[in-house]
Parts: sequence; structure tokens; C-alpha cells
Amino acid sequence: MNKEDWKKFWKKFWFIVWKDDSFKGWVISVIFILVVIKLIFFPILTLASGNSLPLVIVESCSMYHEGSIFSNFDNWWDRHESKYFQEKIIKPTFLDFPFKNGLNKGDILFVAGVKPENIKVGDIIIFNAGERNPIIHRVINVKNESGVYTFSTLGDNNNGQLYVEQNINQNQLVGKPVADIAPWVGWIKLIFFEHTKPAQERGFCNEN
Repeated sequence: MNKEDWKKFWKKFWFIVWKDDSFKGWVISVIFILVVIKLIFFPILTLASGNSLPLVIVESCSMYHEGSIFSNFDNWWDRHESKYFQEKIIKPTFLDFPFKNGLNKGDILFVAGVKPENIKVGDIIIFNAGERNPIIHRVINVKNESGVYTFSTLGDNNNGQLYVEQNINQNQLVGKPVADIAPWVGWIKLIFFEHTKPAQERGFCNEN
């Protein structure tokens, strides 16, 4: 194809993708957007984040605080203080933790890669636990034995620890959320899978 042929091709393609209101134009536009997201957007995010999973959707209520970002921290702490007592985590300390008001089901998080030695108590980490999806919980204990790090986590809205989060090896780490870039937007995807979950895990969150 010569230069003029390329110009005609791109002009026609641009019209179909962005201006054609027909069903065919709509289908081609959707396919084009998906291809761009898959082949350009996600590779750039992966490179920028240093992580193979740069975006994740919060799929459970384990990090929920009543009211989400508008929650009353004092009221939440009064109800949950006891579970942090044995880890010597007090209220002023928790107030300095990232995402101190928790995360809501459906939030889309931007996730960066993180070195084990840079994780500290209070950070939220994403880790593999042999389940369908990684777990997103807050670190309550860090151990370093001969240069090998292990972590213990707890969901802000959980009454106790899961067995799989009591001794998390550094090799299980996926990353660390650095921003809640789209609160609630993940429900666009979650709504299609809610029926596959146990009844008690469906729908919007309530505080335990």
C-alpha cells in the first residue's frame, strides 16, 4: 500500500471506530477498545507498576468499614479495637496506616510491586493463598528470619484471622495497593459473578 492508500484506510477505519452509529460500527468500536486495553493499556500499567497484576477489584467485604470513605473512624475503632490489642496496635498508630477507612467491595485498586523488606505493619498487601483470587488484607505482623520474610494479616472487617493468612511467605506476595482509583466501579464486573458466590457473600457490605 502506498501513502495515499494508507491515508484512505485510516480515514475509513477512524470513521467506523468513532463515528459510525451502525451496529457493525458499534461492534468494531468495542473490539478496538478491548484490543487497546489488552495490548497497550495493561502492558504500560504493568511496566509502570512493576507488577504483573496492576489493577485489582476488591471482591469481598473483608476490608469494609461502614460508610466506606465517609465512615466515622472513631465508631469503627470502638467496635474493632479488641482484635488489635494483642498485636499492640493502638488507635493513634492505626490512624497513620494507609487506607485507614478500609476498602469497599467493587473498588478498583492500582497495585505496585513491592519488596518484602519494604512492607511494614499497617500496610495492605495482596497475596496468593491457593484460592481463586488473591486476598487483600492488612499486615498486623512482620517477621524476618535469616532474610526470609513472613507476614500475618487481618481483614479490617473480619472478626478473626483466616488460617491462610497467619504465616504468609514472601513468595506469595503479589503487590501492594497504592491508590483506590475507581471506588465502586468494579461492580460492573462483579454483578455478573455474584450468583456464583455463597448467599452470605453476595450483595453490598455490612460491618461485622
